[in-house]
Amino acid sequence: MAWKTLDDLDIAGKIVLTRVDINVPMQDGRVTDATRIDRIVPTVRDILARGGKPVLLAHYGRPKGEVVPELSLEPLTGALETAFGVPVRFATDCIGLAAKTAVAALPDGEVLLLENTRFHAGEEANAPMFAASLAALGEIYCNDAFSAAHRAHGSTEGIAKLLPSCAGRLMEMELSALDKALGQPKRPVVAVVGGAKVSTKLELLGNLVRKVDHLVIGGGMANTFLAAQGIDVGKSLAEHDMTETAREIIAKAEEVACAIHLPTDVVVAREFRAGADSETVPADACPADAMILDAGPETVARIAEIFAECRTLIWNGPLGAFEIPPFDMATNAAARVAADQTSAGNLISVAGGGDTVAALNKAGVADDFTYISTAGGAFLEWMEGKTLPGVAALMV
Repeated sequence: MAWKTLDDLDIAGKIVLTRVDINVPMQDGRVTDATRIDRIVPTVRDILARGGKPVLLAHYGRPKGEVVPELSLEPLTGALETAFGVPVRFATDCIGLAAKTAVAALPDGEVLLLENTRFHAGEEANAPMFAASLAALGEIYCNDAFSAAHRAHGSTEGIAKLLPSCAGRLMEMELSALDKALGQPKRPVVAVVGGAKVSTKLELLGNLVRKVDHLVIGGGMANTFLAAQGIDVGKSLAEHDMTETAREIIAKAEEVACAIHLPTDVVVAREFRAGADSETVPADACPADAMILDAGPETVARIAEIFAECRTLIWNGPLGAFEIPPFDMATNAAARVAADQTSAGNLISVAGGGDTVAALNKAGVADDFTYISTAGGAFLEWMEGKTLPGVAALMV
């Protein structure tokens, strides 16, 4: 992959329209998790240090092309000022006279935040006139929002065609990490894919069996694969109408020499609650009145062996019902092994997806992985092998 970065453009004295993701959780007008804001700090500070003027483009929520006051970005200015350490001004629109006036009045060393781009229908429609109105505000476009790169919107794709464009530091870091994981990985490569349903990750599984050497399947979708092999999974969450599809994926994996690993032992219980009575049984011995809620220690030991053999790990989804102990054991234990192998320099580990990030944070190992993506849908579509419009627009 080849894309320009801030290092490739002369930004001194120029207005740098910077697409960011600050779609952060709020409560009572206060940011409750500033992770996404913290991640754009290097880009904004770098633009300022190089004499550029950062003008931030961002969306918030789903206003569907209408002005929704409770989805205004204005309440975020305080959190942004704290993160950047400089004054952050606000414009009541992202195009038109209000935006032009605010941009013209922006002093050196300060940041301007424009109002929610999704207040205009032209954003999600990627309307040429809307993209042109955005582009008219600046001289350089910098995309630092990988998490929005799977959307061909005016502020992610349309504008990039109209101005000299580059990736911001977060986007640069994300693309580099993903290229190392699937683009040009060190082999062998293992992917861990968990979650509830096979049906939501068909394209992902189909792409991965062609790209990786080992595919570890966990969570509820592992039950569907077990059922596809004729194993009785009792009352476990499983998509019995997807068993034929599961068999097709297994057959495809055999054709391309990708080893699929399913649980060989499982933790079962009669009820899904914290501290419920549970037992570990062979994967083919789930009682008819019980449900599989986690992988067992034998399975975790095998996963640890695979991690030790491999040089690259991609992780999306937990191995069990990690939210409730004791059914978080497999996810926690495997995550710690991956973290240890990464810290020892033996493994490049890249993980992403909402449940995945939550699970790794819960296991206390997120900081030990090579890279954790908070991109959600964009990370999943990248794993599926799809072209992301916001990334493609930056390619040179």
